[in-house]
Amino acid sequence: MAETLHSDQHPPGIEAGERTERLWARSMTAAMVVLLGVIVFSSAHWGLHPPSRVETIDSTSLHEGGEFSEANLGTSIAADGSAVVRVVAQQYAFVPNCLLVPAGVPVTMRLASADVVHGFLIQGTNINAMVLPGYVTTVRTTFADSGERLMPCHEFCGVGHQAMWAHVRVVEAGQFPSDEAKAKVVSCAR
Repeated sequence: MAETLHSDQHPPGIEAGERTERLWARSMTAAMVVLLGVIVFSSAHWGLHPPSRVETIDSTSLHEGGEFSEANLGTSIAADGSAVVRVVAQQYAFVPNCLLVPAGVPVTMRLASADVVHGFLIQGTNINAMVLPGYVTTVRTTFADSGERLMPCHEFCGVGHQAMWAHVRVVEAGQFPSDEAKAKVVSCAR
């Protein structure tokens, strides 16, 4: 004789399935609440405390004076013996277009854009950065070996973008100009 189910009864196993579904629904709701909390917290935290030092600059007056004036572009040796390289990216060139840096010495590269967004990449290294108008991009590295490296703009910056290439010439520290009587800022051309 077959048992008949009344409308308030469920077949065997349905109650276990409903409990499992409710458990998963509660678990997923809790996970979404936690993730939303992490998003809100991190947004508020990083909005109040940016993860890096952001340095702004007036891109329209780069060549008029200051750190990125033409006389200051290239490589100089800081008081602590490290090298500081200053470069301006502009349509469709890096100025200077050939950088001279010593091998085995900490190098700080400071870049500014005179016009649009440019990419900064030194082939054969892990240096890859964006150069944004209105901001100074700072990259720190040490070149272990001497040699010539290509430095293309990898961000489309206009119709002449394909010709925007520069070079980084890494020389042994002993070959790098260090005499104070010589130019304070050097590049391959100077």
